[in-house]
Amino acid sequence: MPAPDLARIRNIGITAHIDAGKTTTTERILYYTGVSHRIGEVHDGNTTTDYMEQERERGITITSAAVTCEWKDHRINIIDTPGHIDFNIEVNRSLRVLDGAVFIIEGVAGVQPQSETNWRLADRYNVPRIIFINKLDRTGADFYRAAATLKEKLDIVALPLQLPIGIEDQFLGVVDLVEMKAIVWEGGELGAKFHDEPIPADLAEKAAEARQTLLDTALSVDDAAMEEYFEKGDVDVATLKRCIKAGTISGAFRPVLCGTAFKNKGVQPLLDAVLDYLPSPVDVPGIKVAAEEGEDENADRRIIPADPNAPFAGLAFKIINDKYGTLTFVRVYAGTLKSGDTVMNTSKDHRERIGRMFQMHADKRDEIKEVHAGDIAAFVGLKDTATGDTLAAAEDPVVLERMSFPIPVIDISVEPKTKEGVEKMTLGLQKLAGEDPSLRLKTDQESGQTILSGMGELHLEIIIDRLRREFGVDANIGAPQVAYRETISRSHTETYTHKKQS
Repeated sequence: MPAPDLARIRNIGITAHIDAGKTTTTERILYYTGVSHRIGEVHDGNTTTDYMEQERERGITITSAAVTCEWKDHRINIIDTPGHIDFNIEVNRSLRVLDGAVFIIEGVAGVQPQSETNWRLADRYNVPRIIFINKLDRTGADFYRAAATLKEKLDIVALPLQLPIGIEDQFLGVVDLVEMKAIVWEGGELGAKFHDEPIPADLAEKAAEARQTLLDTALSVDDAAMEEYFEKGDVDVATLKRCIKAGTISGAFRPVLCGTAFKNKGVQPLLDAVLDYLPSPVDVPGIKVAAEEGEDENADRRIIPADPNAPFAGLAFKIINDKYGTLTFVRVYAGTLKSGDTVMNTSKDHRERIGRMFQMHADKRDEIKEVHAGDIAAFVGLKDTATGDTLAAAEDPVVLERMSFPIPVIDISVEPKTKEGVEKMTLGLQKLAGEDPSLRLKTDQESGQTILSGMGELHLEIIIDRLRREFGVDANIGAPQVAYRETISRSHTETYTHKKQS
């Protein structure tokens, strides 16, 4: 199988505060790209990426899910991430291996707390991103107010590429400021039909002002384009898109689009923006090797560029256990790997043989025979590889930059309701902790209790529920016992006369 054209690959994450519309947007993307033949809804519990029972029952995303789709001769690998703070580890490890991200901002509330947390994570990993202001059909929605919160709370240069046509229940489409046209959805056919038309007269002045801001900001990253603008008074669409992409990748500004995913308006232009403005694997510098022991983290280190002909290098970023065994999700940064090949786990200095490989579609899988630089795939057969481990060719055993994980903030004690459940509980919790690096398991040496530590009450509640559903263990939970001790707290002087008896 020939290596894919790296310039036609996008590895992106979709992230936001809880209930901003991440999964709803992902469902529309899968429908319009032909992956799904129906649109799942969160409130109906039938979405593609929320496949766990707990996710469908609660209507929230708990674990990140990988899906792949095709749009205009490009392959887009998407990871849909949770919005709840308790599951922030999923956002952390996803952003670590992605080349770009789409941040969904709610059109009524604007930037919310988890949006800020996820934004800081994206800053840490230098992830280029575009912004989609969603839910403009809702009562109280205000595109301009939501856009203002981007500057106020994220301290960024937010650059609108679109303006809304109408708002709330009168939202009809968007003004495309790049090509200066209106895009209007016709209704029916689940948003698949839309057309271009002239910009409405009542928006002409506002669109002209926004277009001028777009030109001034975008062209500032390219001297040649700015000179062309001064000479001709405008630039062609291709030049403007090139400048927007350059500014997006450098972080000089963040493009802003808008729509309402639930009402099926705005998603196709968002897909176009992913192709036009977010980077391919060859548009970003590559991944650094890890710092040696004692080496300054900020020192210049070797960078592994995306090259399918180089020695293999990949990072294991997620592990799940299901009825078929253990699946290890790997982002491939360089080289090519085939089923049956052997690689080095350079983080632990041992060899791993690759069994089968899959391209994942949430909980569905398509077997593939090889992977190349730029791919995200799941491997079966790895015996001792954990989240954050590097897999590399023996001839170039590099160790890639390590992943960092949050420290748990809450503890509970857990014990099975029956003696027969002790071994099953221990095995189950060990497997769950192997999947989730933000979950810690230990035995208190003084009380003998099994202590489970996590990121919040909901996080631990989900773990206990999974222990029951997946491993058949009913458990009692409670607060950890505290061993109290008495000790001398300060010095004290006493006088005593001892009378010796004769």
